[in-house]
Amino acid sequence: MAEIVKAAFVFIAPEADPKTHRQWIETPVIHLLSIGVGSYTEAVDICRDIVEQEGVKAIELCAGFGNKGVAMIAEAVGKDIAVGVVRFDIHPALGNVSGDTIF
Repeated sequence: MAEIVKAAFVFIAPEADPKTHRQWIETPVIHLLSIGVGSYTEAVDICRDIVEQEGVKAIELCAGFGNKGVAMIAEAVGKDIAVGVVRFDIHPALGNVSGDTIF
């Protein structure tokens, strides 16, 4: 049996609360934490926490994170954690702008 990898999908949405807007999905190989945050600052804190406390090894960021937001997360969690991003330059849930414009 393959080793279980813990990963996270982090999405950003105004008024998202990472204490309540979070859910684990467990498959035989990947345990995925989906978690909502309300700002880049909150995302940095949450990503550090899920790496240190939950053992997450890979983080996928939603397209609401612009280049600045992705860089902040990558720097916060360090080079040993894979950070990926769903990519499009504007996000319909953020008024068709990048999160860099808002956060």
